[in-house]
Amino acid sequence: MIEKDGKYLMTFRVNGKDYEQLVSVEERLLDVLRDRLGLIGTKEGCGIGECGACTVLMDGEKVNSCMVLALQAEGSEILTIEGVEGSGGELHPIQEAFIEKGAVQCGFCTPGMVISSYKLLSDNKDPSEDDIKEAISGNFCRCTGYTQIVEAVHLAANKMKK
Repeated sequence: MIEKDGKYLMTFRVNGKDYEQLVSVEERLLDVLRDRLGLIGTKEGCGIGECGACTVLMDGEKVNSCMVLALQAEGSEILTIEGVEGSGGELHPIQEAFIEKGAVQCGFCTPGMVISSYKLLSDNKDPSEDDIKEAISGNFCRCTGYTQIVEAVHLAANKMKK
């Protein structure tokens, strides 16, 4: 990384697109995604890694972007909710299932829930109810009571098998 005026030039890939950003050592990945790249689908709920609203995939692993310093993402591949789509650019089957099952109410937790579900279904094509509950355990929802979310992930798994 190149230092310039107290900031560091970092490169990373977000949703399949390469970026270079000058960032300070205290900037969080969440802030770079939202404020610099305009990817506002990733939400800040608690700012302390407890709620999961800011969940993204970094090099294929779930992270709370509010807890990751931007410089830690140097050279990484990041997937945000804006990068989750179907094969033809349409809604991803997970997003369709969330709508069909009414798993979206206020919508604040939805991006993190979708990313967590995406990770689960990437690793496990036929998850049990316990697998789903474990996968979304770091994502809090205050509206749905989780039943619709679990049903949506089951539906998405079935859609993705076809």
